[in-house]
Amino acid sequence: MTKRILITGGSGSVGTALSVSLLRNGYEVCHLSRSRGKTPDIATFIWNIAKGEIDERCIEGVNTIIHLAGAGIADKRWTDKRKTEIIESRTHSIALIYDLLSRKKNSVKTVLSASASGFYSNRGDQLLDENALPLNDFMSNCCVLWEQAVDKGSKLGLRIVKFRTGVILDKNSGALAKIAQPIKLGFGSPLGSGNQWISWIEINDVVSMYEFALQNKELEGVFNMATPNPVTNDQLTKAIAQQLNKPLWLPNVPAFMLKLLLGEMSLVVLGSTKMQVNKIQNAGFNFAYADLKSALKNIYG
Repeated sequence: MTKRILITGGSGSVGTALSVSLLRNGYEVCHLSRSRGKTPDIATFIWNIAKGEIDERCIEGVNTIIHLAGAGIADKRWTDKRKTEIIESRTHSIALIYDLLSRKKNSVKTVLSASASGFYSNRGDQLLDENALPLNDFMSNCCVLWEQAVDKGSKLGLRIVKFRTGVILDKNSGALAKIAQPIKLGFGSPLGSGNQWISWIEINDVVSMYEFALQNKELEGVFNMATPNPVTNDQLTKAIAQQLNKPLWLPNVPAFMLKLLLGEMSLVVLGSTKMQVNKIQNAGFNFAYADLKSALKNIYG
């Protein structure tokens, strides 16, 4: 029987890369989206989370749901309205799917879901495993609500796996593209003190970890998704500049300036999160790009 995967947020950078890999490995992939897709090999079903509308055909023949949907955490300033959008895009979306699963006969056994390193928020030099408690700020609270919403699938007898994802290094999107652009133009520099820790992971290892969870049915619970070798903002900036063969001559961007420009959202770039990944490694996962130099060489090589 063909294994059919339903992905929410399938048009994002992770969803796109994961869809390509799954198709290559013989899976049938379909997406839940707000608009029609453009890839012939991927069926797209429409939903409207705000209105509680979903095409009920989306779960037909599906064995696994991969939940990646969510408004970009750093796309807009954190007004109260935007904070609500960020949370509800993650929690109301999976609730809509669970409601459908509870009403309609289906073959779904597993839900793999993104979460984020923001669960831990700004923790300085503390090394954080999955048992570390969250803080009481927006980033932590958002991730707690996100994970709680996903965990409700256990009442439906589903296997639940959640990945607290660090900074994804992808050439064309996300943090790497934003850091690299000013470096390419000769205006790159570390942010704030530069000493804040960044738990990062290369996009191909992100895809591999989802596929690892898909294939290993005994895997369950929450896992940190990052390499074993976190780096500081200063180290990351300098490594990117070296890989691009560009000089860094400007001083660090002052923290007060970032707070003035970004407000509360400055925590995204000034916060320090250093995750431990022993749990996923002990489960048998091997990183293809565990060190920053090899990851950047693969990305830009």
